[in-house]
Amino acid sequence: MRLGIDASNIRTGGGLTHLAELLNAAEPYKHGITRVTVWAGKQTIDSLPVKPWLKCVHEPLLDQSLPMRTYWQMAKLPRLADEQCDLLFVPGGSYVGGFRPFATMSHNLLPFESEESRRYGVSWMFLKMWLLRWSQARSFRNADGMIFLSRYARFAVNLATRIYGEQPIIPHGINTSFYRSPRKQKPISAYSMADPFRFLYVSKVEPYKHQWHVVEAVAQLRKVGMPVALDLIGGIECQSSGKRLLQAISREDAEGNFIHWLDHVPYTELPQYYHRADAFIFASSCENLPNILLEAMASGLPIASSDWGPMPEVLEEAGTYFDAERPEDIAEALQALLTDTAFRERCATQAYELARKYSWERCARETFSYLAEVAQAISDEADSAELPQTALQNPN
Repeated sequence: MRLGIDASNIRTGGGLTHLAELLNAAEPYKHGITRVTVWAGKQTIDSLPVKPWLKCVHEPLLDQSLPMRTYWQMAKLPRLADEQCDLLFVPGGSYVGGFRPFATMSHNLLPFESEESRRYGVSWMFLKMWLLRWSQARSFRNADGMIFLSRYARFAVNLATRIYGEQPIIPHGINTSFYRSPRKQKPISAYSMADPFRFLYVSKVEPYKHQWHVVEAVAQLRKVGMPVALDLIGGIECQSSGKRLLQAISREDAEGNFIHWLDHVPYTELPQYYHRADAFIFASSCENLPNILLEAMASGLPIASSDWGPMPEVLEEAGTYFDAERPEDIAEALQALLTDTAFRERCATQAYELARKYSWERCARETFSYLAEVAQAISDEADSAELPQTALQNPN
């Protein structure tokens, strides 16, 4: 079997990490796949591993704007796929080409949660989410195979647009550089305003990430004498959200005594920030599979998390939860970690053990096994359809 991968819409972020890690961990021969061909832009190609069974094809049109990439997918890809693969995998979610069979997956839940999309107001981003919802829903319905990352995501997408057939859940893995055994937890009395207990929150600044509420919550604790500090990491993706965050920081800690915000940090440098933190905050209200939360779990940190979306599915009983829209609720969850050393230690240990279930080897194995099954089912169906015709032509 020959597998093709359309990476026309895989350029940065979690989608690129997923594709690179998936291919790096894959053993396609074990699933009857002899060749994997990836079509992508140069930036994506440069991030992919070198494997004897992997052919990476740079398509110059995929270095250009979305309309040009869509044109390539519609006009160029069908012929290439017809010549070079038996099944096309489209991990980006949207596919408008004519080649069949194809399988896809759901990475972005924002288009399917209307309340979350509306946080952007009347804007290009809101229109983009509406267009993505239309294009991805169409792709999901037409696909011969469909992969989800979490039970919650499968439920949310099916609630918005009915999809038929088998829909396996294959979660991402965690890069091994994040793993660090939980540390012995110290009582809050061991910290001071000069040497505070440090919370970390890693996420790009967008309306559904609620960093400004986290700033308010940490400031509330500081005002009642709790020796805490907050480190925020993540670039501003939405200007209105960035303005809210900067206003909150200026209002609560204008001198920069306990709230520190770093813009973009390279992915390879993130583990050191996790490993220096005392605890982690995850205040997102919309996720498909929260990779950042998984990284914090693997880092052996006590975690306070939003109770929205798939977060309770992932973190289970290994953390404390809050409503991401209520700063006072966030502050209460943080205080629960701060004041109970044994609870903090138990959360960190349980989260670390849960994180060990998420490996890229498992992700690759289950993904390639499923794709091989889809291709085989299509082949068997085609063979069955030919049998009656053959019988008519050869009645004896």
